[in-house]
Amino acid sequence: MDHQGDYASQWEAIASVAAKIGCTAETLRRWVRQAERDGGARPGSTTEERDRIRALEREVRELRQANEILRKASAYFAMAELDRPLKR
Repeated sequence: MDHQGDYASQWEAIASVAAKIGCTAETLRRWVRQAERDGGARPGSTTEERDRIRALEREVRELRQANEILRKASAYFAMAELDRPLKR
């Protein structure tokens, strides 16, 4: 971003800098786009929002697994209760 004014287009700046730092131009372009989103210059999810969404999705997955375990345990104990002889 600092060298963007030295080139005719943003892509030229990205391609030049990418060659100097040893990554592909597409990788650097993605980093630039994410930095623009993080800075509010471009619409889209910021890095913080993406991290929060991932954490929430992980939590939902874990809660669903826990619910499934509890559902199965409940069914197991309900069946065990039904198989138990009645007290008189």
